[in-house]
Amino acid sequence: MTSALLAGFGLGLSLIVAIGAQNLFVLRQGIRREHALAVAAVCAVSDAALIALGVSGLGFVLHSAPWLVTAVRWAGFAFLLCYGVLAARRALRRSGEALVVDGAVAPAAPARETAHPRRDGQRDAPSRHGCPVSPDAGGSVAPDAGAAVAVAAPARLLPVLATCLALTWLNPHVYLDTVFLLGSVASTQGADRWWFAAGAATASVVWFFALALGARYLGRWLATPRAWRILDGVIAVVMIAIAVSLVWPA
Repeated sequence: MTSALLAGFGLGLSLIVAIGAQNLFVLRQGIRREHALAVAAVCAVSDAALIALGVSGLGFVLHSAPWLVTAVRWAGFAFLLCYGVLAARRALRRSGEALVVDGAVAPAAPARETAHPRRDGQRDAPSRHGCPVSPDAGGSVAPDAGAAVAVAAPARLLPVLATCLALTWLNPHVYLDTVFLLGSVASTQGADRWWFAAGAATASVVWFFALALGARYLGRWLATPRAWRILDGVIAVVMIAIAVSLVWPA
């Protein structure tokens, strides 16, 4: 029992710790601190369900219905390609979003200190924000709309979870790892095959929650639009590459 549990945990962890659609999405939500735990829970539960299906023999059913695998492959290609294109658009957008970390707004672009002439011949004192401060106005700072950086608006829970489900269930690589590979190895464990499945499912829970919680500490390095454009560029390349790999052999 213990050996099967540890074997399942080790194999499941080795398969899941890789750059893929699921991991990148969990990482992005964790950095943004948007429903990260809910996303991790959906990924972990989905993996556990797929592992259980593989251990119960669904892999043999899919082998006998190749058209189903083909349908999932092309659906996954379309979704991952669209997701990658959207990420590429965010990466190429000159005015990006910034991340708010611990309630602090991302730093605005520095502005030059300027003194503006007044009608009475005096000059307004420059402010550290680049906005004129009039002595007659009691020291109030005039707003400068150009100095603000757009702050990322929080996404709603349901669209985020729907995207997570699509990235999981429309990705044939997930089926290959969980249903086919883990299911096939579990069948060699005999009566302990469900302990093997439990170990693999535990590995998914540990990994996804560790990724979601650990990504929160990367926020301090991603508090600028440029950093998010770089991250979205990496996500776009990986998603499009995965999408192409799904249909390239076909």
